[in-house]
Amino acid sequence: MSGPPSYDDVVAFHGHDCPGLAVGYRVALVARERLRIERAPDEEIVAVVENLSCAVDAIQVVLGCTVGKGNLILRDWGKHVYTIHNRATGEGLRISVERPADWRELSRDEVRRALLEAPPEQFLKLGSAPGPLPEKARVEPSEPCAECGEGTMASRLVEVGGRRVCVPCAECDHA
Repeated sequence: MSGPPSYDDVVAFHGHDCPGLAVGYRVALVARERLRIERAPDEEIVAVVENLSCAVDAIQVVLGCTVGKGNLILRDWGKHVYTIHNRATGEGLRISVERPADWRELSRDEVRRALLEAPPEQFLKLGSAPGPLPEKARVEPSEPCAECGEGTMASRLVEVGGRRVCVPCAECDHA
């Protein structure tokens, strides 16, 4: 297995160093180790993230999961919970972040350092992935919206007044 990108690589991608980025970096490293995976060139790894925090950028850099490839699934539930799946083995790992009580008095920089240096069992709870493995990304033909004419994935068009329109047009008064 080749080595993961460095934390400096993750910071360069994200734009600044922060505790959230450190969380994502450590989560991704633990997933790599436990699931015996490397960076995904396609959809070999799937990450389901339950927040839209800085941590997600680290997941992208280290695991190669992106929205565009369809192997990064965003669920903004405001929880530092990350489920990583290995399609080759069918294994999945659910990782939740639980900041220790004694870290509550630390400064932001001290928390970031602790996240990068502490043993993962001190702040990460590991469990089995719930539910089935997410489906692979769907590739479908586009059809023009009957209102605006913009190409839209056929399965995302909705019928309004006997016309197939995109969701934004369906939500407007003119559709």
